[in-house]
Amino acid sequence: MQHMCVHMEIKEDKDSRWFNVKYVPQDYIFSHEDRPQNLDVPVCDSFPVIDLGIPFQPIEAILKASQEFGFFQVINHGVPKKTMIDAMNVLNEFFNMPYKEAIGYVPHAKGWIYTNTDHTKDGVYLWRENLKHLCHPLDKCIQLWPDKPTRYQEVIATYILEIQKLSLRILEMIGEGLGLEAGYFNNISEVQLLSSNFYPPCPDPSLTLGILSHQDPSFITLVYQGNQMEIISNGKLRSIDHRVVTSMHKTRSSIATFVNPSLDCVVEPAKVLVNEAKPSNYKAIQYKEYVRRNNAFGDYTSALQNVTILES
Repeated sequence: MQHMCVHMEIKEDKDSRWFNVKYVPQDYIFSHEDRPQNLDVPVCDSFPVIDLGIPFQPIEAILKASQEFGFFQVINHGVPKKTMIDAMNVLNEFFNMPYKEAIGYVPHAKGWIYTNTDHTKDGVYLWRENLKHLCHPLDKCIQLWPDKPTRYQEVIATYILEIQKLSLRILEMIGEGLGLEAGYFNNISEVQLLSSNFYPPCPDPSLTLGILSHQDPSFITLVYQGNQMEIISNGKLRSIDHRVVTSMHKTRSSIATFVNPSLDCVVEPAKVLVNEAKPSNYKAIQYKEYVRRNNAFGDYTSALQNVTILES
């Protein structure tokens, strides 16, 4: 079938697979209500930028941004520029490999997944390529990561270590702003998953999406805030829906690192945030059970409503 050419026809040259596409194949076209131009999305003139180089001020700024927006950009964050550039470069090298070389492993058996045929529960394909793998415990996970490009494991391990330090720093500031005890997140949070994406130019971005609207089942996703933080804060901090739209002219790449609770951790509103005037809004749940329920609903839906306590 002609409309299957993008994701079914295996070619050595990436340009042949993506960049010579003149039209959007039928199975990449979203329904009218899910298309970007039909989405009811709030518009803001500016977004919060947090300067971590300023003493004390970021705590209040981060809490305000987390309450009002659910996301923020950080600058002067301490992650070396070279580490960030190296990570993006090595991931672009991976995505630029010939197709057969990129999938020449047994992905699930090795503990990582690469796909250019990612689709929603409705069967509509996403306009992206995606590589994801576990990152915790780091010393055991590294050997299960892709071994091409040859420097992939070393570069990404360095990046993950820096992200772990940054995430704990941000979580500590959020915890302090909420009035939680010092070190609240230290033993219950882990950088568990890296998900990197390659979004090629799309001949008609009005018909497609790179990622469908969703919430992340994490504490924080650098730089998005996930919905476990909404539970911990008893609804004080927001978990936002977010999506990726495509571009007609630009190729984009992204690296998302998910800072999750440990699988055996029981996630519930922090005790200091629950009282008679402000009762708990969420049921306690073990994180691995939350993940199971989230997966049961589908990759792009949230299990948050499943643990929300409704008023009688």
